[in-house]
Amino acid sequence: MSNPEQGHQQPTPPSRPPKGPGPARSPRRKLIAAALVVLLAGGGWYWYSHRGAGSDTQAAQGGRGPGGPGGASGPGAGGRGGPGGPGGAGAPRSPVVVSTVAQRDMDVTLNGLGNVTPVSNVTVRAQVSGPLLKVLFKEGQMVKAGDVLAEIDPRPFQAAFDQAVGQLARDQALLQNARLDQKRYRTLLQQDSISSQQVDTQDALVRQYEGVVKTDQGNVDNARLQLGYTKVVAPVSGRIGLRQVDPGNIVNTSDTNGIALITQIQPIAVLYTIPEDSLPAVLKKLNSGEKMPVQAWDRQMRNQLGDGTLLTTDNQIDTTTGTVKMKAIFPNADGMLFPNQFVNVRTRVDTLKDATVIPVAAVQRGQQGTFVYVVDDSSKVKVQVVTLGPGDGTRTAVLKGVEPGQRVVVDGADRLKEGMTVEAVDPAARAAQLVPASQPRGRGRRREGGGWGGASGAQGERGERGASAPQGEHRRQREGASSGADASGAAAEAPAPRRQQ
Repeated sequence: MSNPEQGHQQPTPPSRPPKGPGPARSPRRKLIAAALVVLLAGGGWYWYSHRGAGSDTQAAQGGRGPGGPGGASGPGAGGRGGPGGPGGAGAPRSPVVVSTVAQRDMDVTLNGLGNVTPVSNVTVRAQVSGPLLKVLFKEGQMVKAGDVLAEIDPRPFQAAFDQAVGQLARDQALLQNARLDQKRYRTLLQQDSISSQQVDTQDALVRQYEGVVKTDQGNVDNARLQLGYTKVVAPVSGRIGLRQVDPGNIVNTSDTNGIALITQIQPIAVLYTIPEDSLPAVLKKLNSGEKMPVQAWDRQMRNQLGDGTLLTTDNQIDTTTGTVKMKAIFPNADGMLFPNQFVNVRTRVDTLKDATVIPVAAVQRGQQGTFVYVVDDSSKVKVQVVTLGPGDGTRTAVLKGVEPGQRVVVDGADRLKEGMTVEAVDPAARAAQLVPASQPRGRGRRREGGGWGGASGAQGERGERGASAPQGEHRRQREGASSGADASGAAAEAPAPRRQQ
């Protein structure tokens, strides 16, 4: 069978142009090559910028990176393994404040909290009722007992006094006449001219008038007293308070507030408490007749307000608090102690002679008990366990552990360890070194080895630029470093993306 397609000629496929850089292919290839170059350049720039920022971050964190100062291969002095690390010869010294152990007499004191209490507190009230005419005192002034403070209208009381005096005079005249008649009757009785009954009646009349005269005398004295009450006088000496009533008002004996309040402040008393365990030592001194000095201080224990003596103790212990009340008396000549004022009280119980004394701030507490950090002649610290004695709040006696002349750390002991090297600084310089967290740190200086920081390792790291600096700042630093003769290795790798084309 013949093929039906036979006789038909097959179409000849079109001939392809020869391979080669024809004019249609050349622009496309150029665009692809340009895009590839741009991508490679952008990737290289991104890698280079982040690598440089990471290097600067490591430098700001103390040179812990391999290329930072003090690292395994870096020449800096601030790394852990470099010569400027904690174990190197140039390790920074920890600044501390030290105090010398002293030997002197030390007072054994008891501290307590108390309130100032006036010896006498009197409310001045009117003794009679009537209009208030005058107020003769100034608010807050010091008055003496017997000073006239105010005047009440005396006219009604003057009239009553005059009436009582007149009645007394009348009854005295009647008594005098009755006594004369009594004398006559007794003469007539001796002459047997009258009966004895008349004489007895006259004697009774005389006694009656004598009683009337005594009653009148009492009325006169009472009227005089009421008249004297119209002048209101100070019952005690002290400081008078604010006026409670103004002139022109009617004052009564039943007024609650009275006219004014007088508080005796010279002398003045202080009531305070001490622990019951300290009571035997206090009673021993009181029973022997020895006066125990007492000091009163303000709330912050900064200013002393007065010196006094212990007067007595309470007759029982407060079981709820385990304390006992004490009462001290103060002359208060300068008036610094004010009624109801809160004070801190120090009572000197005894005095230790030639005691070894250290500041309270030097005492540390740990598993081994109480101890101090002693600084030797080579400026190294040593942990020394001590046995403490009594103290006065700012200093304490040491019974065992240190000797006079040694130096103990009083500030900066929180980061010390056995054998560390320290540097004794002045307290004012120590306070100046403490920079608040909110204060920006100063910029460091570029080191020759390529890292940021000072030449003294950890001390120089305080001036380092933080890792949070703007990225543009790091870029400007790298550009400046790459233009120098001894540019860093990171700058030398910048052309690497162009080689990858």
